[in-house]
Amino acid sequence: MLPRSNTINSEEFIFYIDLVSNFLKKKTVMKAISAFIKEKDKFNPLTSYGIVLFQKDENPINIYDLKESEGILKTIDETWETRENERSYLENGLYEILAYIFRKSRETRKNYRVIIISDTPSKLSEDYYNALYDLLIKAKKFSAFIDIIRVGEEKFYEDDVKLKVISSETHGGTFYCPNEKLLQNIIGSLIQNKSEFKIIKTDESEQILKEDQIFYECLAVDLISLSPEDNEVCNICEQELCPICDAHSDEIHKCFNCNTKFHSCCAAKYSLAKNIGFKHIFRCLNCQTLLKLDEEFVNMVYEEDLEEELPEVDLREPISEPIIEELEIQEEVIEESEPVPAVETKKVRVGGFFGKEITIQTGNSKREVISEIPEVNELPEKSVSITTLKPPKKRRTGTIRFCQICGATCGALVENCSTCGAKFE
Repeated sequence: MLPRSNTINSEEFIFYIDLVSNFLKKKTVMKAISAFIKEKDKFNPLTSYGIVLFQKDENPINIYDLKESEGILKTIDETWETRENERSYLENGLYEILAYIFRKSRETRKNYRVIIISDTPSKLSEDYYNALYDLLIKAKKFSAFIDIIRVGEEKFYEDDVKLKVISSETHGGTFYCPNEKLLQNIIGSLIQNKSEFKIIKTDESEQILKEDQIFYECLAVDLISLSPEDNEVCNICEQELCPICDAHSDEIHKCFNCNTKFHSCCAAKYSLAKNIGFKHIFRCLNCQTLLKLDEEFVNMVYEEDLEEELPEVDLREPISEPIIEELEIQEEVIEESEPVPAVETKKVRVGGFFGKEITIQTGNSKREVISEIPEVNELPEKSVSITTLKPPKKRRTGTIRFCQICGATCGALVENCSTCGAKFE
């Protein structure tokens, strides 16, 4: 996962004009973009801008990293009439923009904000979209955010789901503009900085996949050897001799972009702590260039760190002979001693039927003690609800009587038969 600072002030906005119809006029687009750049520069003067616009015959115009709006507006003005007006090249334009972001991310780190203005669903096959989706997963690791503005009067578009997936995967949004007057307001709402979206290594879906390792290794570059005039001092440990391995053979190398110097061991330790998801790929601590080390060497350093964390005493070592002899002597003493008589136990209640039940020892052993001595007035451990107690049944007195007239069975206390009414003597 890419390490990110708490605040990334540097931003680059890239406008992708994917307009085929005449629903939006050139003047409307230029006015909205001009107002956006003017307002954005008030809040963040470090912002730069770019534009991508397809011409006929699939010929893209792309300009990046401009500091002012004049270049963007001039490009729109000069290429508007010759733009593609038959089909959308949404996927192709995003391929071009993401390729630029990947190349640029090798040397620097900043937020890349892509704003797509589109009016026509793309007719390209699913293979194009699947390839694009794979790049989108990688792009959000490089702080790329994509917002899409779909302009037109239709209520539903056949690629609505596709647009929302593209924007949501990169922490962006999809907006619908049914009226050209709303374009400036929608673009203006995207001025807010998105540096608060941090890529955190918590969800497995956010992890860099192992099969993507080749992709990131191709982006990263190796450390290079020092020049004769370079000072041989590591910028991490600030020493000539590596304090980790204490070996003169650990030569110092440097970042090709900013000349920051690293011992091999120091670079490996830093990469293990600040990598992008693979232990041997990290960003330069000074210029944020994507660097890589030998993977086997970094893994070796990682394994050595794990071994140092293990306890000094190895429990798998065999027991020494003196300890074995002592254990044998103890076993002999136990065997020669008299057998311990069995201890019988008995359970009794203290305090009546609801009293506490205790266990006492009653065997032949002289150690006949009560295991627990409760207080005389100790209450039961569990209180019994009064609703669960039933009153005792009254005992009947007398005998059963048989009526001599009808033979019915009657209670002993009745005077007349309940069946025929005859009186008992």
